[in-house]
Amino acid sequence: MSLSSLSFPDAQLDLRGTPCPINFVRTKLRLEKMPPGGLLEVWLDPGEPIEQVPDSLSMAGYQVEQIADCTGYFSLLVRRPAIAQ
Repeated sequence: MSLSSLSFPDAQLDLRGTPCPINFVRTKLRLEKMPPGGLLEVWLDPGEPIEQVPDSLSMAGYQVEQIADCTGYFSLLVRRPAIAQ
């Protein structure tokens, strides 16, 4: 895998232990502060957070690029659209 194919996040948000829907709200607020095209890494708990937040972000117009199981939590890579909403 070449470096050009890797996505490095511009910011990181640790929301482990944060209940729904607060984790979605905090993720959306952080994405709104990022420049268009910015990539955010979000850490979420298993269960309801990882089941609900990615779908909610997609419905809100954000691109979920990757979901990784990191043993005990999930890492979610979300990109703000290039054209601000």
